[in-house]
Amino acid sequence: MNIDWMHFTPWASLAGGLILGLASAMFILLNGRILGISGILGGLMPPKLGDTWWRIAFLLGLFAAPTVFHAVMPVEWVTAPRIDAGVLSVIGAGLLVGIGTRYASGCTSGHGVCGLSRLSPRSLVATLSFMGAGFLIVYVLRHAFQG
Repeated sequence: MNIDWMHFTPWASLAGGLILGLASAMFILLNGRILGISGILGGLMPPKLGDTWWRIAFLLGLFAAPTVFHAVMPVEWVTAPRIDAGVLSVIGAGLLVGIGTRYASGCTSGHGVCGLSRLSPRSLVATLSFMGAGFLIVYVLRHAFQG
C-alpha cells in the first residue's frame, strides 16, 4: 500500500472531525435533534409548517461553506478534491448512497457521529454496514478487475 503523502492531511482532518463533533453536540443539546443530513433534507419532503426555515438555512450553510472557506483561507491551503472516477460512476455512487440511507433510516453523519456517540446499537450496525460496503466496493473496483 502506498500513502499519497502530498494529500495526507492529518491536522486538517483532526480539525474537521473536532468541528463536526462539536457541531453535532451543540445541535442535539440546543435543538434536541440529530445532526443527520439525510434527516434534515428528508424533513423538507413534504415540508411541515414551522419546521422548514431552519432546515433550509442549514442546507444553504452546508453548500456555502466551501465557498466561504475558499474566500477566507490562503490560496495554498485550498486544494481541489481529486476524484478518480468518471461522471457516471459518481452519479451511480450517489444513487447507491441515497438508497442506503433510506434502508438504514439515516446517513453516515447521523449514524456514525451522532448515533455512535449515543451508543445506539442500530447506528453501530448501520455504520459497520456503510463502512464494510465501502471497503468491499473499493477493493472490488481497484483490485479484482485489475486484469
